[in-house]
Formats: sequence, structure tokens, C-alpha cells
Amino acid sequence: MTKTIVVLQGDQTGQELLEEALRVIDPGVTGFATDFVRFDLSLEKRRETNNGVVHEAAEAMRRHRLAIKAATITPEAKKDVGSPNAILRQEISAEVILRVGRRIPGVRPVGGVFAPISVVRMAVGDAYNAEEWREGEEGSLDEAAFRTERISRRVCRHVAEFAFKHARQSGAKVFGGPKYTVSPVYEGMFKEELDDAAARYPDVRYEPQLIDATFALLLSADGEPLVIPCLNRDGDLMSDLVLRLFGSIAGSESQVISIDDEDQVDCVMTEAPHGTAPALEGRNVANPMAMILAGAALFGHMEEAEAKRISRAIYESTLEAVYDGVRTSDLGGSAQTDEFTNEVIRRLRSKLEVWRSLS
Repeated sequence: MTKTIVVLQGDQTGQELLEEALRVIDPGVTGFATDFVRFDLSLEKRRETNNGVVHEAAEAMRRHRLAIKAATITPEAKKDVGSPNAILRQEISAEVILRVGRRIPGVRPVGGVFAPISVVRMAVGDAYNAEEWREGEEGSLDEAAFRTERISRRVCRHVAEFAFKHARQSGAKVFGGPKYTVSPVYEGMFKEELDDAAARYPDVRYEPQLIDATFALLLSADGEPLVIPCLNRDGDLMSDLVLRLFGSIAGSESQVISIDDEDQVDCVMTEAPHGTAPALEGRNVANPMAMILAGAALFGHMEEAEAKRISRAIYESTLEAVYDGVRTSDLGGSAQTDEFTNEVIRRLRSKLEVWRSLS
């Protein structure tokens, strides 16, 4: 059966790197039957349709359950179309954002960080889309700003369950948590669900920490794989730090995941965690690693055993290319964008052919 992948086109270098990733997961390379359904989420098209194209894309995502997205421009003006990410996450009922910091071969990580660190971030609620207002005379020292944030137990439970399930699968320890001592009602709800999940997964090590202590202790990590569950705002900050600890934010993919009431992945959108990098547009020098790995992650969510083999093969081919010195300038190399992708494709074809002959 042919798998349909929803392709969410973007802006500037983001779109260029998406095309590189699509070259890797093309059925002519993987031998796996896939069909790409494209939606233009460029800023120009979003303005032209008043975000109508974003809602159309979200409907296709709900139907096909698999999507890969390019980086997009978020305009600063309040009355503009804004970011499509919030719309997409809401439309597919996304609850988890997963980002895994891992060693990039030949790139020295910061401090003692060597083992993978997975940030399991709440995808909705919290400080994002919170109601905000000000009271008092504008500009006076008595003027005050207010914000009403919200999280739900349903999302807390799904994030906690996913964190422990991911830790079990990756042989990691669940580490960190919210600042529940300062916010026992709001952040305490998330802590309650993490504690309950720990009881359901007694074989998974659980070391709860306040979020500020988690940041500090990461710099003295002893090499044990970690899974860090976070509220939305905390996870946004934590994931950027973690990826940089391993050398480059372009070295890992991001996964936006919807989970059903049976705690199964219902819909997934993979992307690069970085932005559109306008200064690199058209120069063929940007690092396509994150987008290529986004394609690998997408295949990892498919049920077919062959798709999962392809996922592993893409991960291995990408990291092996870096190990052998095929690197873009941000990793200290001289390879151009398309040269790096060509090398990944060469290795992927070879690896899949060998594996298929052995099986």
C-alpha cells in the first residue's frame, strides 16, 4: 500500500532544505511506495489565502497522519498571518514535541554531554496563546501586565506517558520536571502525572528535578541517556540548549506528535528545529542534516517493518557521512548542501541494497 506524506512547503532556506530531504526519501531511492501531497505554506501563500492553505494542510494531515514541514517565516506584525505552527498543532490536536540531542560524529559536545538527551515538550497551552492584558495608566510605573495560562490534565498525562514510554524504548532515565514547589497547583498537576507514570513504569529510572536544577545539572551530565519532560515554555528553552550542547541545532530533527486516548501516536509532523536562515538562501551551503533526519523520523513512525529499516538506514547514512568528513561549513567542513545530500543518498542506496540481499 502506498503511504501518503503531506509535504508542507516553506520559505527561503527552509524550503531549499526540504527539497533536499525529499530527494532522500524519494521512492526511487528508498524503494518504498510513497506519494507526496504538497501544500504551499510560504508567507506569500498564507497571506494570499488568509491562512486558508494552512487549514487545508491540517485537514490532509489528519487524514494521512504523516507530514514533513519546511521552516516558515513568522511575520512580527500582530495583524499579519502569524506562524502556521500554532494552527497546525491545534488542528491535529498535537500534544508532544520530541527533540533528541545526539552526538554528531567528529563534533565535540559541550562539557561531559555524550549520551542522547530527549526533550519531551508539551506542544500546547502554558505560556503560548495565553490571554494577556495590562491595567493602569500606560507608561506609568503603576502599570501592570497580566497573563492567564492554562494546561489540562489530559495533555499532562499524555506527555508524561510518552516520556516514560520513550525512556523505556531508548534505555534512558526520566530526568527533570516542572517547578512544582513554586506552582503547586498549576505546575503541580504535571508533576502528579509524572509521578503516576513512574508508578506505571517501575522498570524506568525516574529522577525528578526542578526545571532550574535540570538546566544546571545538564552541564555535569555523566553520560547516561536522559528523557526530560517539560512544560511548553520550559521545553522550548530546554530543547534549544540541548541541541546546542551537541554542537549544532542543525544536527537533529523535531517531531510534533498527536496522541490518541489509547496513548498511541495518531499523527506526526517532522521538521527541522531551526529557522529559514535567509542569509544562506540560494548559496547551497546550509546544513540539510536536520531535514534529512526529519524524513528518517517520519519513516520510523510507519507500521511497516521495511519503513522502519529505511528510517534506520537514513539515520546511519547521514551520521556515517559526517563521520567520514563529509560536512557542511557549520560543522567545520567544505561540502555544499547538495553534495552532502548526494553522499547520504549514495550510502542509503548501498546500505538498503546490502540489507535486502542479506534478508
